[in-house]
Amino acid sequence: MCGIVGALAQTDVAPILIEGLRRLEYRGYDSTGIALVDHGRLALRRAVGKVARLQEKLAADPCAGPIGIAHSRWATHGGVTEANAHPHVAGGRIAVIHNGIIENHADLKQNLIARGHVFTSETDTEVIAHLIHDFVKQGLDLTAAVQHAVRRLTGAYAIVVFDAQHPDRLVVARIASPLVVGLGGDGNYVASDVQALLPVTRNFIFLEEGDLADVRLDGVTVYDASGKVAERDVHESGLSADAVERGEYAHYMLKEIYEQPSAIADTLSERLTGDHVLEAAFGPNAADILPQVEQVHIVACGTSYHAGLVARYYLEQGARIPCTVEVASEYRYRNPVVCRNTLFLAISQSGETADTLAALREARKLGYVATAAICNVPESSLVREADLSLMTRAGPEVGVASTKAFTTQLAALALLGLAVAQRRGIDRRIIALYTRQIRSVPEMVEHTLKLDSQIKAWAAHFADKHHALFLGRGPSYPIALEGALKLKEISYIHAEAYPAGELKHGPLALVDDDMPVIAVAPNDRLLEKLKSNLQEVRARGARLFVFADPNTGFEPGDGVEIMTMPDHIEPLQSPLLYTIPLQLLAYHVAVLRGTDVDQPRNLAKSVTVE
Repeated sequence: MCGIVGALAQTDVAPILIEGLRRLEYRGYDSTGIALVDHGRLALRRAVGKVARLQEKLAADPCAGPIGIAHSRWATHGGVTEANAHPHVAGGRIAVIHNGIIENHADLKQNLIARGHVFTSETDTEVIAHLIHDFVKQGLDLTAAVQHAVRRLTGAYAIVVFDAQHPDRLVVARIASPLVVGLGGDGNYVASDVQALLPVTRNFIFLEEGDLADVRLDGVTVYDASGKVAERDVHESGLSADAVERGEYAHYMLKEIYEQPSAIADTLSERLTGDHVLEAAFGPNAADILPQVEQVHIVACGTSYHAGLVARYYLEQGARIPCTVEVASEYRYRNPVVCRNTLFLAISQSGETADTLAALREARKLGYVATAAICNVPESSLVREADLSLMTRAGPEVGVASTKAFTTQLAALALLGLAVAQRRGIDRRIIALYTRQIRSVPEMVEHTLKLDSQIKAWAAHFADKHHALFLGRGPSYPIALEGALKLKEISYIHAEAYPAGELKHGPLALVDDDMPVIAVAPNDRLLEKLKSNLQEVRARGARLFVFADPNTGFEPGDGVEIMTMPDHIEPLQSPLLYTIPLQLLAYHVAVLRGTDVDQPRNLAKSVTVE
């Protein structure tokens, strides 16, 4: 997600804006920019690359002023150039920064050009600046101009605007993209994340969907989606500017588990609007490439491979196209046959995983319709070399055992499945239903995290074990694989996962009264078959630990422990939600066993050698 910072104060705001951008660097970006009103004139500085490059430009050509905006961009419309960097300016006076995607920008641009507006970039954002300028030229003040402009926009946006000829206010608006207003003693501020503003305030207004705010030195007026003045509560943040990174958590892994609601929300933000996915989120070439895709070949390693296995269900059941999934370290050595109009998709948290990167480079020679990357690091080699990319926006993940990187990959892959389904003409009502379901996942993860204390109690049953077996069926099988991987990574307990229907083909020989068996049991069409499989396990004396939907009919009993999941989990949501308790189980078992949770032996966060 791009970074937004704006400030209106009694002092020079340039240092506040630059520090705000620096605090948002974790989101990833490819260019930066700042616009200020300096002695009555609009001053604009932009740079390709890091915030440090923008600082160099400001040092060489200083500007200062009491009102300004700053932005860090991740390219969607138009390449990575200084001309495409934000802020964008119209008429020498209107400056705009924007997160999100404007779907109808081409039609708006054509109309504005016909009215005499001259464009200097390839972005959808510049359309907003000219549209607002057009209304200002008609005699509207800035607030009214923005109100009129946003009614013309289709898509997702968080925008911040000022008029250099009337520098008394910032006007902001949001649809499907987060935006906060910070209230300070010496000024008022706006940002895409409270983290950017903690050095200057801890008091925030969180704007709601469709809100527009007029931000001035002496106060803030918020208008709701209907244009009426609205009251919004002021919240005091419990964070501090110099808070210890791990905060109240004993380990980074636990902190990162609890960050998943916000990380997933960030991954979905600006990519869903109304009843569909904004396919431009996958890059400037998405509109040309996605219509050609007839099947997908996914390549990944470790946890990312498990995400790919879930994606196969999203693509085959949701978009109705074939999907194959392969371990990256094997891909290059089997001389793969590439079918017509196949999309090659590489998944990697770091974007530098050696096997996955080598597979992508090999794929570029083999006749795929295009290559794509799901990744958490925008500047990584994988993202730079792929034709399409979607950032997972998990933020920094310190724990070696991946948690929020995995669930954000699942969220990103669900978006890909929906984007392909849209292009293949799947019923729009189904797309709208799935869009609503995926949008509600962050809140449902919050509810699932409330199981933590019960899971901690379960962990005592595992602390002295040497082996464990995980079972699932359908898309729950990859989640069982991921649960087993987490347990073995950080607790050093030997853990394996199987499709529950495979038990009688060998793994049942391992089952005895010293083998705990963990089952993932959503209320889906395979439930009754899973129950039969678990009866086979219980008959051999194993103790069962079942994460179950409340409507599955499981009852606790002798040798059977049941953890009831939140109600109304749909199949699309199930992989993301059932992952959470398995992460917590692995964490609490590892803590009881006294292992190094964040840095388990023999493992590295990013595997950059073959």
